[in-house]
Amino acid sequence: MSKFSTVIWPKVVLFGDSITQFSFQPNGWGAETANKLARKCDVVNRGLSGYNSRWAKIVLPRLISSQNPAENNIAAVTVFFGANDASLEDKNPQQHVPLKEYSDNLKEISRFLTSAGVPADKVIFITPPPIHEPAWEKECVLKGCPLNRHNSVAGQYAQACVQAAGQCGSDVLDLWTLMQKDGQDFTAYLSDGLHLSEKGNQFVAQHLWSILESRVAHLPFILPYWGDVETSSPESSLLCNS
Repeated sequence: MSKFSTVIWPKVVLFGDSITQFSFQPNGWGAETANKLARKCDVVNRGLSGYNSRWAKIVLPRLISSQNPAENNIAAVTVFFGANDASLEDKNPQQHVPLKEYSDNLKEISRFLTSAGVPADKVIFITPPPIHEPAWEKECVLKGCPLNRHNSVAGQYAQACVQAAGQCGSDVLDLWTLMQKDGQDFTAYLSDGLHLSEKGNQFVAQHLWSILESRVAHLPFILPYWGDVETSSPESSLLCNS
């Protein structure tokens, strides 16, 4: 039997909170990204609902190994935290992370990724989106708690994320700013005042792709196009290592 090598799919890892975890739902930004990269790489969802950057930096070594960096074969990583960190300390102390610690955590995540073979230019930070306080307050009331997030505070965390990304040498997708640019009504981008609606998912997918595309443009189409398979000897096409 002919010897052949196992096909290794490169990976794009989406690391974040619930906005990442739910991104593989129909029309989600993660699903849209995976669809664009079919036959080029695997898009891996590592979204952890409710998590903040403090917990993220702790669990990251369990998700990506730094022991054999070359074996990770990671084309890009998105780091999308802040929506929970920005919770008000007096209203939601469990998820709240102080602003400076949030910034430090992002930098520590970046340093770990570098040690795992993912340099800064392959990391894309994403800021928390804006908060529509009236809608989110209704959700909070339904859960028996007061409003626990403010848009102005989310903006401070978004700014910290932008600054941390710059200090790390990574690109950043500043959703908080882009969704409110030129005074546009950003509420349509949110389903409940915090999480993304279908329109919000489309917005993230579009703007993320404008940054991500250059990181994956070099990736080849994996395995031959069906029309190029040699019908009389398919093994010669399908088992070749080129």
